[in-house]
Amino acid sequence: MERLLIHTPEGVKDTYGAELSNKKKLGSRIQDAMTSFGYREIRTPSFEFFDVFSREVGTTPSKDLFKFFDKEGNTLALRPDFTPSVARCAAKYFLEEPVPVRLCYEGNAFVNASELQGKLKETTQMGAELLGDASADADAEMLCLVIEALKKTGLERFTVSVGQIDFFKGICEEAGLEEELVGELREHISVKNYFGAEELLRQAGVAEHYLKLLSHAGDVCTIEELKEAGKQVSNERSAKAIERLVRVHELVDAYGLADYLSYDLGMLSKFHYYTGVIFKAFTYGVGDAIVKGGRYDRLLARFGKDAPAVGCVFLLDDMQAALSAQGVLKEEAEEVSWIVYDEEGRKEALEELHRLREQGHRVSGILYDERLGRAAYTAAAERDQIKNVRFYGNIG
Repeated sequence: MERLLIHTPEGVKDTYGAELSNKKKLGSRIQDAMTSFGYREIRTPSFEFFDVFSREVGTTPSKDLFKFFDKEGNTLALRPDFTPSVARCAAKYFLEEPVPVRLCYEGNAFVNASELQGKLKETTQMGAELLGDASADADAEMLCLVIEALKKTGLERFTVSVGQIDFFKGICEEAGLEEELVGELREHISVKNYFGAEELLRQAGVAEHYLKLLSHAGDVCTIEELKEAGKQVSNERSAKAIERLVRVHELVDAYGLADYLSYDLGMLSKFHYYTGVIFKAFTYGVGDAIVKGGRYDRLLARFGKDAPAVGCVFLLDDMQAALSAQGVLKEEAEEVSWIVYDEEGRKEALEELHRLREQGHRVSGILYDERLGRAAYTAAAERDQIKNVRFYGNIG
């Protein structure tokens, strides 16, 4: 039974050595990108009142939250998602701010979902939120930030797929679909199950015109195909969604980054607080998006600040897996030296340790245990990929 205490629960893991070092490097590169766009760091608590992540907010379902009680009987939850926490914080501290606010964050998020099948329940995330700006320029800025950050990590082959929630909602409204049917349709389209979507719509007796638009909404397309899709819709909501995407494309193109974009009019999210442009970044080496984001113009109002917003989140664990698979972020041994000394060599060793550390070197001082012998230290250094080991004193 005591042996089990060395293991971690399902969905979490220990991180150390080169893996942890490379994760920090990755985070530093993303942070540099966010800082270069003028985003300022913010820290929110690891847990909040349960209502911050309630069903009404539109975030992770209650059954997938890690919930517990404090001494006063309040229901608390570990954050599953940073956006509601940042929205709550912004409403508190920037309620009267008339100009847009740019915030960025880093930390761990927690989802207690049993169907994750091998995925982590605790993940490291970094993200940016642009609050108080409803313009297409803000959408374009967020997309450009994502692209520039991914480039800084060393990725070369990736795409940012962009959608618009209102395109789907507009067609559903025009077709007169009931809420329950829309929910089922969302599930099919979000996993690219076009056959299932088409069969569902046929069984519901939806007109052929809407059937074609909805069942193939998730087809990835170019900007030219996007414009053509705009000619196929007759409701104002969907038409404006297309117009917005075209405008965003023009702005990203002005940055010189439009080649990284593709479009997916069926893109949906499990987070229901998204209201407009939505996007995901993909690369090879992992099976899911490495960056997600979108516009959420009604979320801050839940916390008392009626303001538009757009944001993104970088999923560091998946990004690291992709970079490792592509050989971009190699796990290199940390540059650490060992100085092993005995009683006779202590004074000289300590002086050398001080001198090397003053020069910026990473070096460990180890008091020699004669019961182990010199070979044991040499072998241990080799296992830990320590390239430089020096002995001081009378060590045989």
